[in-house]
Amino acid sequence: MTDDLYTEIDRGYSTFDTILVGRVTYEEMREAWPGAETVDGCSEIHRRMAKKMNSNRKYVFSRTPMAEPLAWNNSEPVTVGSERDIVEFVQTLREQPGGDIHVSGGARLAQTLVRLGLVDEYRFFVHPVVSPGELWFGQLDEPRQLELVSATTYENGVVGRYYRPSDAVVYDDGRTGADLWQAVPGS
Repeated sequence: MTDDLYTEIDRGYSTFDTILVGRVTYEEMREAWPGAETVDGCSEIHRRMAKKMNSNRKYVFSRTPMAEPLAWNNSEPVTVGSERDIVEFVQTLREQPGGDIHVSGGARLAQTLVRLGLVDEYRFFVHPVVSPGELWFGQLDEPRQLELVSATTYENGVVGRYYRPSDAVVYDDGRTGADLWQAVPGS
């Protein structure tokens, strides 16, 4: 990864203090991040990112209960039985003071959050590589209109594109938020 892209990712990391992650991705991340601050040969930016990942609150979504306490510091399991549980949990987080909320992984979790209208901003990093991969938006019932917020091309050819849903609510403080309850059937 080039320094300019690492710098942009590091900047993005400075905006959030809470991470939502699925169970499988959590297991992968807890193997990598806890020791990443002290790995020989890592850049200072990588060390800062590792420190942020290790210190931020992490909520691990799972349909089945997880044994507590979780191994990675500041991690808490969230057992969800329904989509309403997800919406209520995210709404409660949004009402708390602090930084942004970041979805760090778990294709199924990310797809569910998108489908429920709980994503305020999309940050895509398009790499100049063609390969097989996960279908990220296959769960959507209908197209979602997005507005381009910004686009940047990095030294290695990666293009960063930030979008906001066209129907996003913009609050007085400039933050956005989807209409949580409208997105969940029966609410």
